Amino acid sequence: MLEKIKEKFKKDFFARSLGIEIVKASAGYGKTRLKVTRDMLNGAGITHGAVVFAIADLAFAVAANTHDKIALGLNMNISYAKATKEGTILTAEAREDSLTNRTGIYSIMIRDETGDTVAVAQGVVYRLQYKDKQKVGQQ
Repeated sequence: MLEKIKEKFKKDFFARSLGIEIVKASAGYGKTRLKVTRDMLNGAGITHGAVVFAIADLAFAVAANTHDKIALGLNMNISYAKATKEGTILTAEAREDSLTNRTGIYSIMIRDETGDTVAVAQGVVYRLQYKDKQKVGQQ
């Protein structure tokens, strides 16, 4: 499944530009990893919140798209618990909490290389039906 998911996300140019790697994927689960570089720091010299959000978002997307339907994010909330700096290895793990025909709910944990919690997030996806898939990218 991992190779299939990696192929599916090959066109996620934003995640690729940051260097986010998909590490694991299984039904309702996604794990991503990223090494924080100097270009990812904010004005205070710590990892920019958008970078932490981005690694969480890709793990969320991976977990949600391990099923037979295209899943697109409706909402994602994140709470930051710990600041990190250049050289930190961030890992995000997304787990499916609920799955219906139309929606999915996911919990995402972002940790540093010591295992400390950097942030926690929750996301909701809409699972496209066949007629919806035809509209994607046409707007």
